[in-house]
Amino acid sequence: MRGYFITFEGSEGCGKTTQINALAKRFEDEGRTVQITREPGGTIIGEKIRDLLQDPINKNSINPLTELLLFSASRSELITSVIQPALSRGEIVISDRFTDSTLVYQGLARSIGIPIVQKLNKITIGTLKPDLTILLDLDTEIGIKRAMERQSGKLDRIETESLDFFKAIRKGYLELAKNNPDRIKVINGILGIREIEHQIWEIIKGKSK
Repeated sequence: MRGYFITFEGSEGCGKTTQINALAKRFEDEGRTVQITREPGGTIIGEKIRDLLQDPINKNSINPLTELLLFSASRSELITSVIQPALSRGEIVISDRFTDSTLVYQGLARSIGIPIVQKLNKITIGTLKPDLTILLDLDTEIGIKRAMERQSGKLDRIETESLDFFKAIRKGYLELAKNNPDRIKVINGILGIREIEHQIWEIIKGKSK
C-alpha cells in the first residue's frame, strides 16, 4: 500500500511547524506511521545546504539561480533518501515545504520565472507530487512580526527580505491555490491553533472518503 504525501506551505510566521506536529500526532493516534521532514533539509546533505541558505552572513553571496539549484539539490536528496522510501512502506509523509515554495520564492519573488522552475522541478521530482497541500495564509505584516518574535529578532537570510518580497510570495501562493483547488487547501492562519488543527483534520477526513 502506497503512503500519503502531505505538504505544508505558507510564508514566514504562518505556524506550519505547530500544525505539522499536531497532524502527525493525530495520524499516530490512529496507528499510522508518520515521517516528518522539511525543505531545505531532511537529510545530512540537505541540512548542510539549509545552513548555507539560511545563514544571514550569506545574504549578498548567493545569487537567485544558485539559490534555486541548492534548493533543488536538497530536494533531490530528500526524495530519494526519505520521501519515496517512506511512501513505498505505506507511511504518511508530512513535509514542511516542497515544490510550491520554489515556484513562489524563486520563480516569482526572485524573478527567475515559473517556466524555468517548473522544468527544474520536473527533473528533480519526476512524477511525484503531494496528495494534499495545506496552505496557511496569513497577512504579511503579521507573519513577519511572528517570525521576529519566534526568533527573538534574529532572522535568517531569507526572513530578512523586504516586505514587498513577502507580499509577492503571499500573492503567488494564493494564485497557485486558485489554480490547484483539488490539491491545495487554504486555511486562514490568523485563526486559533485548535481551530486550524480542526479544519486540517476535516479536510483530510473529506479526502479519504
